[in-house]
Amino acid sequence: MEAATIRREDPTRTERDTTTTAAAGWKPADPGPLGLAAFAMTTFVLSMFNSNLVNGKGVPVVLGLALAYGGIVQLLAGMWEFRNGNTFGAVAFSSFGAFWISFWALEAFYAKDITGNAGHAVGLYLWGWAIFTAYMTVAAMRTSGAVLLVFALLTATFVLLAIGASGAHETVTHWGGYVGLATAAAAWYASFAAVANSTFGRTLLPVLPLARPPEQRGA
Repeated sequence: MEAATIRREDPTRTERDTTTTAAAGWKPADPGPLGLAAFAMTTFVLSMFNSNLVNGKGVPVVLGLALAYGGIVQLLAGMWEFRNGNTFGAVAFSSFGAFWISFWALEAFYAKDITGNAGHAVGLYLWGWAIFTAYMTVAAMRTSGAVLLVFALLTATFVLLAIGASGAHETVTHWGGYVGLATAAAAWYASFAAVANSTFGRTLLPVLPLARPPEQRGA
């Protein structure tokens, strides 16, 4: 029963993931809500600037958040997901933790050294992340509806930001910011649902699991 409980609480867990640690008598905390919260907050703050809802001169405020919360904390969540046997969560959180650290490093140290059309360089960077997020969206179809929504919105966000950066289309970048705000809201919901459901020991907020129960597999 313990193993089944852990599988329900983690919205990022796929049908192939195991819970051998619980079977051994030790029940680890679920790092998924932490990773989602770190991703959500950093995405929210950056998207407020990308959407032009706040003055763009305040963008440096994102850097500390990107390094500490979106980067390091999310990377830690990814490492803990490896320990839990959650392949999807491990790849997602580790990768996006690295994304935020690389964003911090780019803005803090390297952006000033880009010569020529910097927009094309940044656009290439964003297109790469759009491709990664797109195939993770396919994998998310076996996790939960809440997580699938996060990845679908995030793919759209990266595509819009990549187009905006590559062609210097400010309006497209602003739309990317708006979709980024929706992405942050979806991630916050998935995090909140996992924390609340785990704490109360029952489903208060649905996440819509998409993996079939064991008795239905192979049908």
